[in-house]
Amino acid sequence: MPRRERPLDVEAGPLLDFATKLRKLREQAGSPTYRDLARRAHYSIATLSGAAGGRQLPTLDVTLAYVRACGGDEREWERIWRRTAAECAAGPAPERSEETACAPYVGLKPFQQADAGMFFGRESLTDRLAEHLKKKRLLVLLGASGSGKSSVLRAGVLPRFPADLTLVFTPGPDPLEECAIQLAARAGIAPGPLRADLAAEPRTLHRLVRQILARSPETRPEIRPESRQESQPESRQELLLVVDQFEEVFTQCGDAEERDAFVASLLHAAQTPDSRCRVVLAVRSDFYTHCTRVPGLVDVLADAHVPVGPMTVDELRAAIVRPAARAGLTVEGALLAALTTAAHGRPGTLPLLSHALRETWHRRRGNALTLAAFQAAGGFEGALAQTAEDLYSGLSDTQQRIARQLFLRLIALGEGTEDTKRRVPRQELDDTSDVAHVLEQATRARLLTVDRDRVEITHEALIGCWPRLGRWLGEDREHLRLHRALTEATAIWESLDHHPDSLYRGVRLAAVRDLPEDVLTARERAFLDASVRAEEAEALRVRRYLRRLRRLVAALVALLVCAVTAVGVAVHFQRISVAQRNQAVALKAVDTSADLRIRDLSLATQLALTAHRLKPGKHSRSGLFNVMSRRLSSHVHSLSVTRDGRTLAVAYDDDRLELWDLEDPRNPALLSHRDSRGEDVGLALVTFSPRGNFLAGVGWKGEIRLWDVSDLRRPRVLSVFPTGHKDYVFSLDVSPDGRMIATGSYDDTVRLWDVADPARPRFLKRLTGHTGNVKPVAFSPDGSTLASGSDDRTVRLWDVRNARHARLITVLGGGHQDFVDALAYSRDGHSLLTGSDDGTARLWDLTDARHPMRGRLSGHTSVVTSVGYAGPDGRTAVTASRDGTVRIWNTTDLAHPVERDMLALSSGGFFAVLPLPSRGTIVTHSQDGAVDIWNTDLSWTLTHACGQVRTPISRAEWSRHFPGLDYRPPCVGRTRPGHSALGRDSPGARTPAQEGQWLSRRSPAHGTA
Repeated sequence: MPRRERPLDVEAGPLLDFATKLRKLREQAGSPTYRDLARRAHYSIATLSGAAGGRQLPTLDVTLAYVRACGGDEREWERIWRRTAAECAAGPAPERSEETACAPYVGLKPFQQADAGMFFGRESLTDRLAEHLKKKRLLVLLGASGSGKSSVLRAGVLPRFPADLTLVFTPGPDPLEECAIQLAARAGIAPGPLRADLAAEPRTLHRLVRQILARSPETRPEIRPESRQESQPESRQELLLVVDQFEEVFTQCGDAEERDAFVASLLHAAQTPDSRCRVVLAVRSDFYTHCTRVPGLVDVLADAHVPVGPMTVDELRAAIVRPAARAGLTVEGALLAALTTAAHGRPGTLPLLSHALRETWHRRRGNALTLAAFQAAGGFEGALAQTAEDLYSGLSDTQQRIARQLFLRLIALGEGTEDTKRRVPRQELDDTSDVAHVLEQATRARLLTVDRDRVEITHEALIGCWPRLGRWLGEDREHLRLHRALTEATAIWESLDHHPDSLYRGVRLAAVRDLPEDVLTARERAFLDASVRAEEAEALRVRRYLRRLRRLVAALVALLVCAVTAVGVAVHFQRISVAQRNQAVALKAVDTSADLRIRDLSLATQLALTAHRLKPGKHSRSGLFNVMSRRLSSHVHSLSVTRDGRTLAVAYDDDRLELWDLEDPRNPALLSHRDSRGEDVGLALVTFSPRGNFLAGVGWKGEIRLWDVSDLRRPRVLSVFPTGHKDYVFSLDVSPDGRMIATGSYDDTVRLWDVADPARPRFLKRLTGHTGNVKPVAFSPDGSTLASGSDDRTVRLWDVRNARHARLITVLGGGHQDFVDALAYSRDGHSLLTGSDDGTARLWDLTDARHPMRGRLSGHTSVVTSVGYAGPDGRTAVTASRDGTVRIWNTTDLAHPVERDMLALSSGGFFAVLPLPSRGTIVTHSQDGAVDIWNTDLSWTLTHACGQVRTPISRAEWSRHFPGLDYRPPCVGRTRPGHSALGRDSPGARTPAQEGQWLSRRSPAHGTA
C-alpha cells in the first residue's frame, strides 16, 4: 500500500492554498501514485510530492510537469503559480520613484558612461577592445541584439578615453545630418552647410576632426578640469568617434547615396595617412551581410571586426553579484543559480537579465534579492512581458488603443531581417493628454526612452518578449508598411509647406484610404484629407473638360455629316453602277491571274495589277500577292525558321534536310544539304531553338534528333533519343531559353525534356489530363507557361517554371466545337491564338482568368491548320487553312478582330504559315508539299510587279479580260524583257532590297489526322 500524504497545516496562506489545489487536481485525475506521476512528468517522486507539500513554492517547470501529468490546464496553472509567487514575495514593493535613483541595475537601457562604476562582467572584452583601438583606427563591433554592444562601449571603453575627445551618436534616418549636428556642436559652427559638405566631399569629416582637435582646451568649455589634466598635446590628441546602432543606416535611411557618403566619410577619416580619428561602428550581427554590400566597408571588415559573444558563467555572476554588493545588497544563491542557468550560452539576453534583476530589486526583501521576488516579477523572460502588460492593463480603453499605435509606430519592419526599433520625432505623435499620459507611463516603466524631441523603444528585446506586441505586428504587416509610407509622405508634405504636388493620388491614395481611422495621427489625417480633396477637384476638372470636348466634337461631327451627306447623295447612284461593273470585272481578272500564274506570269501580273487598279480590296491584293510569290521547293514535309528570320530549315519526304539563307527572302541561298536517305530517319517535324544554335526534329519512329547548326554549312547530329510517346508525335516546340523541349502526341500526353546540354538530353515530366489526341504545343514568350491543344476541344495551360513539378494552371474550353489543331502566343504573352477543325480561330485574353475567351476569327471554310502573330507590335494575326487561304487579321481589339488581307492558292490548302521578321513577308507550306515565299507589303508589290512583265498586254487580250473598259496597260514603259522580279523562272534574279519588319512564327506541319 502506498504511504498516505502528510496532512496540510490548518493555517491558511498562499502556499497552503496552492498545495491544496495541486492535491485536488491529483484527486480529479484518479489519485495516481507519485511513482506513476514521476514516470509521466520525468521528475523524481520527492520533487513531485514536495510540490504539493505546502512548505515551499515549487518552480514553474515542476508545477507545469505536475499539472501535465494530471491532465490539467497548463495556461491556467501558470497564472495560478505567478499569482501565488507574487503573494509569497516579501511585502509591498516600495514606490519606484523613491528608489529608481539608487537602483544597482539599469534595466532595459544600455549602460552609460555615468554607470561605469556599476558595470561588471565585461572587463576582458573591454580590455580587448581598448587594445584593438590602440593598434587600429577602425573597429566594427558585431553582436546580436541584446548582447551588450552599446553598454560595453559606453560604460567600458569610453571611460578609458578623455571625455572631451569622444563623440557618440546613432545615425537615425538621416545619418549625414545627425553626424553634422554632433560635429558642429563640438566645432562651434552651423550644421546646415556642414551636412552639404559631408555629402559632397568625404574628406570633410577628417578636416573637421582636425579643426576640433586644433582648438585649445581653453576654447573648449565642455572639457572638465580633470579631462584637461589628462589631455594630450594637440599634436597627439585624437578623437574617438562611436556610431552606435549602425544598422539604422539600413533600417531607417532609405537613401542609398546618403548611406554610401556617410560610410565613405567615416572610412576616410579613419584611413587617411594623417588621420586624427578612431572610428567605432556597433552593428547587429544579423546586418553583417548588409555591411558587405557597402562599397569600401566590405574591404576592411575582415581586419576590423570584433565579435561580442555571450558572457561566461563567471562574467554573469560578476554582472549579477557585484552591482548588488556595491549597493549593500546580497543575492540569494538560488536566485544566482537560476539567473546564470537561464542566461548562460544565450546571446541577446542581457537586457532581459538586467530588467529581471531590476524588477527583482523592486520586490527585494530587506537587503536580499530572492528567488521568490524574481519569480513574482515574472521570471527571466516573463519580467519584461509582465512589466509591459502591467502598463497596458493600467490604461483606459482609449489609452490602450493609443499605446498599440504608439508601439507599432516605434518599430521598423524588417525586410529579410528581424524587426528593429525606430526613433521618431515627438511631433509625429498627436499632442493630446492621453498620448502624453501613455508616454509618461511607458517612460516611467523604462519601456520607452524620450530624449529631447525623440521617442524610441528602450531596447529591441521588448519586440520579441512581449507576446501582445508580437500579435499586433503579425496581424497586418502590409497595413503597417502602408502606414509607415503615409507617415513619411506626411513629413515630406509638411516640409514642402503643404505643396499639392506632394499629395497622394491614384493607386497610392486608394491603398491608404483603407487604413483604420483610429491609427492615424491628426497630421496624417490632414494629409489624407488634403489628398482626397485634391483628387476630387482634379476629377471635377477632368469631367468639365470632357463635357466641353464632347459638345465640341458633337458639333463638328454634325457639320461633317451634313457636308458628307450632301456630296454623297449627288454621286451615289452614279458610283453604284460603276463600282458593281468594276468589282465583277476585277474579281474575274483576279481568278484568271491565279490560273495563269504558272503558264504566263507576265500576263497574270498585268491582270492582277489592273484588277487592283479597278477595285482595290482584299481580293485584288490577294491576286497581286499571289502572282508575286516565289516557289522555293516542293515535296517538303516540314519546315522551320529561326527567330531572326534569316535561316529556313526544310525537311523533305525523302529524308533530305536543307538549310536556306533568307537574309534576302526574295533571293534565298542554299546553305547546306544533308541527305539521310538510307538512314530511315523519316523526319516529320523540325524546329529551331530560339537562339538558332540547334535544330530539333522528330522522325516517324518517334525519335528526337538534335543538330548543332552553329555552323549552318556543316550541321551535325548532337543526340538521338526516343520521345517515349506511345503514338504519333504531332508537335514539337523549344522553350525561349533553349533549355527545354515539349512534344505533343496522339497518346493524349505532353512530354518535357531538358536540353540545356543538347548532347545529353534528360526526360523531365509527362503531362496528362487531355482526353484526346494532343496536337499543338507552344511555350509562352517568357518560358514560364506551356500551352497544349487537343482533340478534346480544350487548351490547357501548364506552369513549367519548375518542369519536374509542372502543374496545370487552367483549362480553356468552350471556344471550339471541334479539334484544336494550332496555337500561338502573342509577343507579350498576354493573349493566345488557337485554330480548330471547326474552321475558326479564337483569341484568348490570358490576363483575365475569369473570362479569357475573346474574339472569333471567322472566314475559313475548312480546318485551320496553322496560326501565328506578325508585326512589330504583335497585333497582327495570321491563320492558314485547308481551304487554300491564308488570312491576315488586325487583333488590336481582342474582342473584335478584323480581317485585313487574304492570300489564296488556286488549288489545295495550307499546312503551315511562317511569318518572317521582314515587312509583310511570310513562308507557306501547302498540302501539295510546296514551299512559297510571299510578300504582303502592298507598296513593295506595286513598285516591283512590273519587273515580271515581259510584253504589255495586247488590245485583244485586254478586250477579252476587261470588256467595256478603255485600253490602259498597267506597265507601259516599265517592262523588262527576259527578267523576273522574284526570280520565279530564274532563281538567281536580283530585286531591289526592301526595308521593313519581318515576321516570325512556327506552326505544325500537319493538320488534323
